[in-house]
Amino acid sequence: MTEDKKPAVGPKTAQERLSQAAIQQDKTIIQQFHGYPNYYYAGFWIRMFAFLLDTLCITAITNVLIGSIFNLINLEKHSELFSPYGVAALVVYLLYFILLTKINHGQTIGKMAFGIRVVCFQEEILSWKTVLIREGACRFILKNPFFMLGYLLVLFTPNKQHLGDFFTDTSVVTINLLRAEMEGINLSNEQY
Repeated sequence: MTEDKKPAVGPKTAQERLSQAAIQQDKTIIQQFHGYPNYYYAGFWIRMFAFLLDTLCITAITNVLIGSIFNLINLEKHSELFSPYGVAALVVYLLYFILLTKINHGQTIGKMAFGIRVVCFQEEILSWKTVLIREGACRFILKNPFFMLGYLLVLFTPNKQHLGDFFTDTSVVTINLLRAEMEGINLSNEQY
């Protein structure tokens, strides 16, 4: 009489157990980045003021760098999007956001001034792919006056995400609250 062997539940080999442990660790890390309470997310107004400061910086860079070059070679500065000056200004605009966000771990000058930064729910450190999509492609799209309405989503979403944040699974958080949590400071309103 032969007995049917029941298949073992779970991994059989040490390699399978290690693989399963690695998968579980990845899930834990991903959950860690999803675990921000709602009050950690930067709201519409603080993000808007940071953006306005960034716009001032971009305007200054564009006027000094691109404006000087155009003056030296006697080219007119037309601000239309597809004029040479408009294309150069757009490149400065996009490079500003792409490079500063990547190099400064999710912060531009405006975000630094207001104590906020971009975080990705799937990555501890923003990847080039995430930054290029969020700060390159999405900023280009959101620069269109009609699509600027995509920024208003920050007012209505629980993680305060705009249109570009949805495509890259990112949001903007306040740094001081993150620092306080890392240092073990109780942020709740409970009194002991």
